[in-house]
Amino acid sequence: MGNNKRKHARYDSLNLLSYVCIDSEGKEWNQGMGRTLNISESGLQLETHEPIDTQYTLLISVGIEDDLVDIKGNVVYTNRGEEGKFEAGIEFSEVKPEALVVLRQYISEFHGQFPE
Repeated sequence: MGNNKRKHARYDSLNLLSYVCIDSEGKEWNQGMGRTLNISESGLQLETHEPIDTQYTLLISVGIEDDLVDIKGNVVYTNRGEEGKFEAGIEFSEVKPEALVVLRQYISEFHGQFPE
């Protein structure tokens, strides 16, 4: 296995989300639904029915327990996953302070249950 270049540990987590793909000029190109496969303070892996091109930035709304967390992120890669679905790696580029509080609390609870 290669070296892990991630800043933060990722935790397996299935959360529903919606996303909007925007280009470098801020124009919307596509939107859809998916779910997280894992999540950290700096990124997530999502599963969708359609591939998401790495040229896009995503505006993501993730349902985390009773909260809706809005995050902006860059698509780092897209691969074909299992059963005809697609997996994309997202690196967060913008997380509002209130969203970061919810995200950190959620991850902290995971870390307490499943320490590395």
